[in-house]
Amino acid sequence: MSVSNQTTPALDIVDETFLAVPPSTVAAAFADPGAWTRYWPDLVLEVYTDRGDQGLRWTVRGALVGTMEVWLEPVLDGTLLHYFLRATPADAAGRPLPLRPRDLRREFDRRARAAKEIALGLKEILEDGREPGVPPSAR
Repeated sequence: MSVSNQTTPALDIVDETFLAVPPSTVAAAFADPGAWTRYWPDLVLEVYTDRGDQGLRWTVRGALVGTMEVWLEPVLDGTLLHYFLRATPADAAGRPLPLRPRDLRREFDRRARAAKEIALGLKEILEDGREPGVPPSAR
């Protein structure tokens, strides 16, 4: 039995970033749906699994169709932020948009860089200069 290309996402992006803050702190950054539109302005996200301090899973519509996840894994004195995007570029009607290999690679690179930018931006803000192994400030 063969598998249709429509069931295989064109983009499969995985990223990991360590943040020297507890998972609950990172989870709070993703809890507000308003933040989602800042992080992913061309996507419409709908939560299908809310795992609290362990992260969120969304269905994705808009410029892409598929799924996205942030998984927050407690590691040492912080959190390993895992990011997964499994989606296909879509047209305005939500139908898969066939792209040339070069254009698909550009889209992959753009989305992967955007994911890392989000993670590093959160790292800078949430850690507030904290070094791994040093307790958070008591502000």
